[in-house]
Amino acid sequence: MTSDQSLNLFLGKSWIDSLLIINELLGKAPPADLHEIYMERMFKEFEDHLRPIPGIEQTLQSIDANYCVASSGPHRKIRKTLGVTGLLHLFEGRIFSSTDVDRGKPEPDLFLHACSMMGYTPQETIVIEDSLTGVQAAISAGMRVFRYRPSCNGKNQEDNSEVITFSSMNTLSGLIDKA
Repeated sequence: MTSDQSLNLFLGKSWIDSLLIINELLGKAPPADLHEIYMERMFKEFEDHLRPIPGIEQTLQSIDANYCVASSGPHRKIRKTLGVTGLLHLFEGRIFSSTDVDRGKPEPDLFLHACSMMGYTPQETIVIEDSLTGVQAAISAGMRVFRYRPSCNGKNQEDNSEVITFSSMNTLSGLIDKA
């Protein structure tokens, strides 16, 4: 499978949902140690290649509002990515995972949980998302959505009145100010 095919199938989905897809593609259960092998290889790739999105730290520091992470990944993965990129200190105590709720994205449960834990209503909340699954979850939760797509400039066919697409983190705080 190509990288694009993999992203289309798995980006934004929990391990449980991804495992269902893997089972269907294989026509049988994968090896019992698949998750550990996957995590080990992924963490090695993170150590070797993962870098923060250009402009993200400055953008986060310029946002005059509370923010958090609400990811489909398990806490271990979230903490690893934030740690490798040097951003963990900006999110301590405000990290939420699909493992915290019964249903992951595209269901709204994770975003509603994070919103509640942070003390906000869905109407007061803005979601920054990079996956279509996450966009669907945020819309279902009744939240405003900004979709980060670094390879795209401006709007695309997936945009609607509930989604603003942007391609550079350097523009995010200005978009939020206008929202």
